[in-house]
Amino acid sequence: MKKITLTLLMGSFLLSSQTIFAQTKKTVTQPKKAAVTATKPPSQEEMMKTWQAYSTPSDVHKMIALSDGNWAGEVSHWMAPGDKPMVSNCRATNKMVMDGRYQVSEFEGEFMGMPFQGLSTLAYDNAQKVFVNSWIDNMGTGMMVLKGKWDEKTKSITFKGKSVDPMTGKDCEVREVFTMVNENTQTMVMYGPTPDGKGEFKTMEIHFKRG
Repeated sequence: MKKITLTLLMGSFLLSSQTIFAQTKKTVTQPKKAAVTATKPPSQEEMMKTWQAYSTPSDVHKMIALSDGNWAGEVSHWMAPGDKPMVSNCRATNKMVMDGRYQVSEFEGEFMGMPFQGLSTLAYDNAQKVFVNSWIDNMGTGMMVLKGKWDEKTKSITFKGKSVDPMTGKDCEVREVFTMVNENTQTMVMYGPTPDGKGEFKTMEIHFKRG
């Protein structure tokens, strides 16, 4: 008797559950599927044309190439806002590579009485329409990458990006203004964060002369 009663109760429970589920299913509004817009993939000819435009050196690359050669620089470096600058000299050699697509610059100088070596690459990305600069040196083990745009009025590029702070191991904001004064004179001014992190101050300034 108990077995029959338990079976009837279970059957009643299952029947009730199925009824409730069916009624709920009718009342719940199913979300509408978003319309899918079909996009036509580019043809092989279009892809080749786009890639060719991206990889072909432009007039901007020809402008970069005008800086090829040897340069002598006077470096002023500030450790903190209000400090007197440490002044030293450096030399740089610029050379276009990969059939005029990039410029590689090798630097030699002195920093705090120690030999200093640096290597940078300068690119102009035809797709993004921006300059991209990378920098490594023998005073660290990281890499700084900055991006910027050309200002025809001031004949300068304002680069922005991040550089690691070795004291904290975290990235900090960096700004660099590179100006082509004339065919034989260039300047580079770099700004970094103030100690309180609420502003920026000039950390380095280099005046380059060709030769």
